[in-house]
Amino acid sequence: MTTGQDTGAFKRLFDTGAHFAQVKSRRHPSMKPYLVGTKGRQEIIDLVKTAEQMEAAKAVMATLAKEGKTVLFVGGKVEIAMLVKKAAQEIGAPYVAARWLGGTISNWTEIKKRIDRLTELTEKGAAGTLVKQHTKLELVKIGREQKRLTERLDGITTLTKKPDALLVVDTKHEKHAVKEANDAGIPVIAIMSSDCDLKESAYPIIANDTSRETVKLILAELTQAFQKGQTT
Repeated sequence: MTTGQDTGAFKRLFDTGAHFAQVKSRRHPSMKPYLVGTKGRQEIIDLVKTAEQMEAAKAVMATLAKEGKTVLFVGGKVEIAMLVKKAAQEIGAPYVAARWLGGTISNWTEIKKRIDRLTELTEKGAAGTLVKQHTKLELVKIGREQKRLTERLDGITTLTKKPDALLVVDTKHEKHAVKEANDAGIPVIAIMSSDCDLKESAYPIIANDTSRETVKLILAELTQAFQKGQTT
């Protein structure tokens, strides 16, 4: 640690338990350089490196914001899904806080058709057009379709094109999203623990990805950096 900024980030991370990794048996080989020891059965993450990674990721988020880019937040684990949704909503970003919908990136054309269909049904419903054009039975079927689309597309209805970057919590859990992004050459910013593969993220932040407080802190730092980027 060489600066006050580093010290502050280190302490904020430490206070949330960000240094607790997985048990050694679950460690991915790529994570060895980022671990500094064990406590009981749990391995300990080097938070000096984590703090540096977080600063690098914040710089990336600020740049993305300045350039008007779209960051898709992804994190469907039950314990952190609401944190991901809330953080994304704070900056008006799209999000997937449930199960990843296969093809969101790799089959974007088809997903966009579904988004457009949902928009059409929503607009017609608000205008009262559906009631005038359809029978009661047809309206029931349309209602079911709209509900199904809403559940599957929740958080990505504002997407008009493929995202420019993904912000992922736990790349192992979100392996399908990460693969689609990597295959498409879309950079991944990730909060990831010692059981994840380092190479799956262009901008890794190695920390306890099962701790709500840790995830909440890092998401807050990243969204604040994005907001600053929007105003500079």
